[in-house]
Amino acid sequence: MLSVKNLRVSYGKIKALHGLSFQIAEGEIVCIIGANGAGKSTTLRAISRLIPAEAGTEMTYMGKNLLKYPPDKIVSDLGISHVPEGRRLFGNLTVMENLRLAAFARKDRDKIEQDIKRVFLIFPRLEERREQKSGTLSGGEQQMLAIGRAFISGRKIMLLDEPSMGLAPLMMMNVFDALREINQEGTAILLVEQNARLALQFAQRGYVLETGNLVLSGTSGELLDNEEVKKAYLGG
Repeated sequence: MLSVKNLRVSYGKIKALHGLSFQIAEGEIVCIIGANGAGKSTTLRAISRLIPAEAGTEMTYMGKNLLKYPPDKIVSDLGISHVPEGRRLFGNLTVMENLRLAAFARKDRDKIEQDIKRVFLIFPRLEERREQKSGTLSGGEQQMLAIGRAFISGRKIMLLDEPSMGLAPLMMMNVFDALREINQEGTAILLVEQNARLALQFAQRGYVLETGNLVLSGTSGELLDNEEVKKAYLGG
């Protein structure tokens, strides 16, 4: 479904990614784990075309060359949505306004209301706060809204950057339960997450990223049992 080959990204003279190659199958949940600064967020931003990839990089989705698409078309034409670190909501707009804004590029107007209702079924708390300014929501509610916005804008593949950050344990589990429900409806998920144990328990497969290089890959069970992963990311 999504294929990334030899992904290279630099910030000026600093090499951030050194030739990453990985893939995601339809409906799959895949995670990328690694320390701060390993290049996890950069990977997602490159797929979304928010930052340029260097020559030699190949990225395709369903056979289409992602490098030929600008960021807005990645969402509207291909259905690849991105929930960024920090959520990036419009804090002065209400929950409902944020959700409606996410559908601005959609042409299937009759289905937008249906999708908003689906978001409210997945996240009942958002419906309770539908007229509340998003900047006044709790961290967990803001994360729900960011995911709901991605659900409406394009949900064939959802790229998630640190969705557990700053959340209390109960809220974190509520968010991941909702993500699992979204996945079961057919959305593939690529998850970047500092909480390695949580990520591997949630995903089916994983990749380990160190200083811009993919150093390990395998099923979640294999990585959870890997001694190197245990020592570096799982506290033992």
